[in-house]
Amino acid sequence: MMSRWQPALPDAPVAGGRVLVFARQRFFLRGDDMLHPATVLRALPLRSCQVLGYFDGEPIQLAELAELPAVAEGEWVGLRQFMRDDIDPDLFRLLCYGAQIGTWLGQHRFCGSCGGPMAAAPGERAMRCERCDLQHYPRLSPCMITLVTRADEVLLARSSRHAPGMYSTLAGFVEPGETVEQCVVREVFEEVGVQVSELRYMGSQNWPFPHALMLGFHAEYVGGEIVPQPEEIEDARWFAIDRLPALPGRRSIARYLIDRYVAARLGEPLPSMPDW
Repeated sequence: MMSRWQPALPDAPVAGGRVLVFARQRFFLRGDDMLHPATVLRALPLRSCQVLGYFDGEPIQLAELAELPAVAEGEWVGLRQFMRDDIDPDLFRLLCYGAQIGTWLGQHRFCGSCGGPMAAAPGERAMRCERCDLQHYPRLSPCMITLVTRADEVLLARSSRHAPGMYSTLAGFVEPGETVEQCVVREVFEEVGVQVSELRYMGSQNWPFPHALMLGFHAEYVGGEIVPQPEEIEDARWFAIDRLPALPGRRSIARYLIDRYVAARLGEPLPSMPDW
C-alpha cells in the first residue's frame, strides 16, 4: 500500500498546501489537525520554512520557530507524546521526518567551519555556507540497540530517562572507527559488564530523538556478572520471559525485539516490525 506521506525536494513548487509547525527543536503545534492552513504563517515568528513533501497529494511545508509562542488555539506537544497516541502511521512518519529536518535547520544556521551564515542549497536537502561554500546535509546518527538473552531470560535495564518502573533493551551510539557489531559488544560490556556473542541483525527503525537510526540486534550471553554503569544505568537484571516488567511502547524497536524473542521461545506467531 502506498504511503499517504511522500517526501520531496525543499524547492518543489508550492501552491497553497498545509503547514507543519515545529518549535524549539522539540514541539509541534496541534490544533484540530496537525496540518494547518498556509495562512498560519502570517502570525508566526518564523526562523525558516521548507517544503517537506506531500501528504494525501497536498504540499506540506515545515515552519521552524526558534521560540515557543503562546497560541490562542491549539497546544504544543512533544514528539514522544505521539508515540503513545493512536496516530495514523503515515502521519507519524511525517512528524518524525519534520522533527529531524526542523532540528537540523535550527542547528545549521551558521557554518561550523568558518562561522558564515547558511542558506538552503537549491535542488537538494542541504544547507550551504554563503562564505566558504561548505554544505551540510541532514544528520543521521547510527545507534545499536540489542536484546541480550540467556535461555528463557532477557537482560533489561533502566536509566533515569525511562518512565518509572520501565525496563528496556541496551542501546548506544556507534563510535568512529568501529563496526555496528563491535559497538554492540562494547556498549553491552560498558553498560552492564557482561560479554555477548552470536549477534544477529533483526531490523532497523528511524528514531527521531533527535536524529538516530536504530540498528536492532539479538545477542546471546557468554559470561560475566551484571555491573550497571554508574551515572548511565540505574538498574539492570535478568527477567524471566513470563515475569517481565513494564516495557517500552509497541511503536519502538526495543519492544519489538523483546516481543519477538518471547514469541519465539513460546512457539507463538512472531510480531511484525512497528509500522512507521
